[in-house]
Amino acid sequence: MKRSRLARWALWLWASPNTLIGLLLGLLLLPLGARFRRVDGVLEIAALRRLPRHRWSFAAITFGHVILGTHAQDLERLRAHELVHVRQCERWGPLFLPAYLLAGAWQWVRGRDAYWDNPFEVEARRVGGC
Repeated sequence: MKRSRLARWALWLWASPNTLIGLLLGLLLLPLGARFRRVDGVLEIAALRRLPRHRWSFAAITFGHVILGTHAQDLERLRAHELVHVRQCERWGPLFLPAYLLAGAWQWVRGRDAYWDNPFEVEARRVGGC
């Protein structure tokens, strides 16, 4: 779906609190050799390419219009999944992170897995794969 320029700016502004978190984390990772790249209107940061994969509990994480990945290969593999999270950030704006955490906590309280059963992750797997 092609959006007007005004609609794109509105979405960017609405998601900007989350995007700022991603940008700050990305800047903190520069000394570790982080590489920045714009793909599909999103800033991808291959953050920890010099560190072993097994040291991190995630391969990629999205903050607004910033996707942090442990390695460039992970960003490539998980791009469709993470772009679903970008769209979720555009829908929920500054409420995304609290809603995501509360949804996970609710799943945990119900005896389910806070990550795998989180509705945000379920949608990302259904729409974007992985």
